[in-house]
Amino acid sequence: MSRTIDLIADTGIAERARKSRLPAKLDFWQSITGLFLGLFMWGHMVLVSSILFGKDTMYVVTKFFEGKYILGQAYPGLVSVIVAFVFIVFIAHAGLAMRKFPINYRQYKTFRGHMEMMHHTDTNLWFIQAVTGFAMFFLGSVHLYIMLTHPDLIGPHGSSYRVWYGLMWPLYLVLLFCVELHGGIGLYRLAVKWGWFEGANPRQSRKNLQRLKWGLTAFFLILGLLSLAAYIKIALYEGQDNLRQPYVPSWEQNQPHASIQVGGEHYLTLWMEERR
Repeated sequence: MSRTIDLIADTGIAERARKSRLPAKLDFWQSITGLFLGLFMWGHMVLVSSILFGKDTMYVVTKFFEGKYILGQAYPGLVSVIVAFVFIVFIAHAGLAMRKFPINYRQYKTFRGHMEMMHHTDTNLWFIQAVTGFAMFFLGSVHLYIMLTHPDLIGPHGSSYRVWYGLMWPLYLVLLFCVELHGGIGLYRLAVKWGWFEGANPRQSRKNLQRLKWGLTAFFLILGLLSLAAYIKIALYEGQDNLRQPYVPSWEQNQPHASIQVGGEHYLTLWMEERR
């Protein structure tokens, strides 16, 4: 018996039989990056929807992330740092998730056959997640790159101009559905995979999680559509020329010599109007 073991070790079969921990580690990091991105997107949607409470509200939110209320001056570059970090996590998550994609047509046909045969809800959700994830890699990269390179154009006027006159609304409309479907399904599958909120009855807990998942998806889709409509409404109401000027919050509009700095340029719009 000992001789047999020695022969197996000498031929290298023992090495090949060892289980690698790498797939489990990659799975763990896929879960961590997915959890971060899912929660970030929900938070991001809440911040974007601040436009529903008025342009002043969104102005305050924008300037907060630019550090104005802490550092005494707005630094749009701080937003670029945040976006760069999110972009890196986004690319890392996409790379980790691609490991589980079908790599050829034969694997795709096999998966589709299993999916049609089993009629399993979670399997169908994975397919939706795969398709939306593939679309997000391209659509999301466009959005993130714009935010990375032009953080000073985030705001009531800049965002409205980009959405309507920049013709970004079709991309944002498709991206909204992809993000909310992909993120909601992903967070649901994470909860099931790692046994979060499992309770005493796992079957019932899964049903409750599914209801919660679709409820949150519907909520954020409606919130996103209303926010997108608000930006378009502002663009149509203000007009292209007005949106090219920096937004002046209501509490500064009556200051005669207000100087606003946006993108490195100074605008003395109010002062010039008084000199006319």
